[in-house]
Amino acid sequence: MKATVLYGPRDVRFEEREKPKIEKPKDAVIRITATCVCGSDLWPYRGLQPVNEPTPMGHEYCGIVEEVGSAVTLVKLGQFVIGSFATSDNTGPHCKAGYQSSCVNREWMLRAQAPVLRVPNADGTLVPTPDIPSDDLIPSLLATSDVLGTGWFAAVAADVKPGKTVAVVGDGAVGLLGVLSAKQMGAERIVVMSRHETRQKIAREFGATDIVTERGDEGVGRVKDLTNGIGVDSVLECVGTQESMMQAIRCTRPGGAIGYVGVPHGAELGGEQLFYTHVHLHGGPAPVRQFLPKLIDLVLNGKINPGKVFDLTLPLDQVAEGYRAMDERRAIKALLRP
Repeated sequence: MKATVLYGPRDVRFEEREKPKIEKPKDAVIRITATCVCGSDLWPYRGLQPVNEPTPMGHEYCGIVEEVGSAVTLVKLGQFVIGSFATSDNTGPHCKAGYQSSCVNREWMLRAQAPVLRVPNADGTLVPTPDIPSDDLIPSLLATSDVLGTGWFAAVAADVKPGKTVAVVGDGAVGLLGVLSAKQMGAERIVVMSRHETRQKIAREFGATDIVTERGDEGVGRVKDLTNGIGVDSVLECVGTQESMMQAIRCTRPGGAIGYVGVPHGAELGGEQLFYTHVHLHGGPAPVRQFLPKLIDLVLNGKINPGKVFDLTLPLDQVAEGYRAMDERRAIKALLRP
């Protein structure tokens, strides 16, 4: 079969690879219904994260179970399933605490930008839907695999509660779905930092009440103006740079909380600098598996439509164009169909 491989900066190829098969008793093999390009894929694509050898790509996926290992008991052949970017047994101490992305048996998922995918720890990683979903639900169900689960975790980590004022730093798919998540959790006011008109429109549809286009000191000042000089209760940091982290910290009121889910690149925080802010910081790789059942249910019951973040759909063999479009900000998120 052919699958996506990154050779180096801006060098994405769709080339022949060995078809996945069961390697361990707890594996499953699924036929991909839909996958996509993630914003975090752009770090190595842009050369900001080293790629030392040809690297298979993709970690967001949903599809039909075609084969299961001998130790798989919960996942069944023919089921439509969704998994996350981190596999987990869902039984150990970290999993029981709700942090499946720190499972002691975790494996990072790769190779999902392909027609077929092997999923380790299948019983703990994959969540089936009650039936095979209709095609119009596929984008939203795919979003639960990562970007919605990550945005949801950002809101949980930032302690978003009914009536609170929230700011979202980052207007990519995760940030936009962080807006949706905060709205679902009852936030009264949601401020989005964005300079992109199309993204601003989706943010408004998802529940944003205010748009701030300024950055740095001006951006912080604008947020303070909107909150009578106090700052917001919660910030969802969805970028991962030094600038975005400082923006998040400086926009938060003393005693407020930041949920940071942007993969850090060059972000360094000084202890003394943090000490006097009285700001709570919590984040990391989102434990998407914790939230998958609830998020899938919200999609299937028509409560949310996170699939709106996919504004470009391509055949899988045109995956390189998906990377280019997102890199050039011609697309928020590219959905790929085998």
